[in-house]
Amino acid sequence: MEKLGTHILAEFYNCNPDTLNDHKLIEKYMIEAAETANATVVTSNFHMFNPWGVSGVVVIQESHLTIHTWPEYGYASIDVFTCGGDVDPWLAFEYLKDKLEAEQTDTEEVPRGIIDNIRKYSNNKYKDIKYKVSV
Repeated sequence: MEKLGTHILAEFYNCNPDTLNDHKLIEKYMIEAAETANATVVTSNFHMFNPWGVSGVVVIQESHLTIHTWPEYGYASIDVFTCGGDVDPWLAFEYLKDKLEAEQTDTEEVPRGIIDNIRKYSNNKYKDIKYKVSV
């Protein structure tokens, strides 16, 4: 399938609750995950909730990584959305799985920017659409 990007929706279970409640550490790991995937980090923004939990985003030149944590359940919800052929979102997933000490994960990979649909629904006729091919 020809597509512009890949979006991984990940559920992480039985993670280290102390890590999930440390917004500085979560931000560090998310930035490192983006870099591990060969992405270019643009900016990041993370928020610590009271009494617990972290939400944040790492904006990358190739799209974004987001996280929401529930330390009280040892659970994290993570999205890794990347575009282009040089970035591998699965490397970011594996890095975060290790750093958060997730015992179980559940993932769904969603193609984004399906080229046939862009051509079908667009009011413009594009000659050249740069994409990557699913394997």
